[in-house]
Amino acid sequence: MASFSEEPGFSGEPGTPDAPSLRELSDALVVVAFGGWNDAGSAATEAVSHLIEVSNAEVAYTLDSEDFYDFQVNRPTVLLPGPGERTISWPATQLLVGHVDGRDLVIVTGPEPNLRWRTYANRLVSALRSVDVSLVMVLGALMADVPHTRPIAVSRTAISPATAHRYGVQAPEYEGPTGIVGVFSDYCVRANFEVVSLWATVPHYVAAPPNPKGAMSLLQRIEDLAEIAIDLDDLPELAKAWERGVAELIEEDTELAEYVATLESESDEAELPEASGDAIAEEFQRYLRRRGK
Repeated sequence: MASFSEEPGFSGEPGTPDAPSLRELSDALVVVAFGGWNDAGSAATEAVSHLIEVSNAEVAYTLDSEDFYDFQVNRPTVLLPGPGERTISWPATQLLVGHVDGRDLVIVTGPEPNLRWRTYANRLVSALRSVDVSLVMVLGALMADVPHTRPIAVSRTAISPATAHRYGVQAPEYEGPTGIVGVFSDYCVRANFEVVSLWATVPHYVAAPPNPKGAMSLLQRIEDLAEIAIDLDDLPELAKAWERGVAELIEEDTELAEYVATLESESDEAELPEASGDAIAEEFQRYLRRRGK
């Protein structure tokens, strides 16, 4: 069992005997996404799954599932890895370590817990206190009245006024029910981490996963704020294929097609010239970063 003296109570199982050490990281970027209520279309968890793959991330620790999950809600899964083999995969929260564009990376991901949220958030923060953290990015996705044919908007907010000023983002204005994303962000701020929340708005009429377009938009915002280049691999093509697939479904429903056309018109009217210029500038900066300029 692993323990961190900075905050009593964190415990987890190492990924492997040679699992990466959180204490050896420097100026690390932390990216967090939870499945469930905070993750419309699975856009946020798709984004971190892609990040895990391209950063070659390895599991450093896994939080004990028994403490935080109701297995009648988040059920374990039976897997058959090979002939005569059978294993059970339990829902769990993992901390993984990878590297992207020369930057140390910590990825925190798992289903939203069902139990003991304050203890859960406290244990994750305890683990991160062992890391030289530069920035925590918490990802989410929500359903909205937006068309699938337009760019997926991503809101960027920070609870701390100093962090909001440093990264050029807004203070949050939302009041209402929250998920583990909101609770965890609050605990991170209380621990004096710089925290930025990124929320993708996905079309409510295609809320079922996957949503590669939403995942790609979140990754691009990570690039912008962290000033790194992320290998998107086949995500752009998957996003185009997703959009074509949605278009084919809409063609079969006249009422839905008219509704989407209305959303497109409203979106175009709301799009300011300044916003378009900012989007072009961001895309150009991203282009330069990917080419090491």
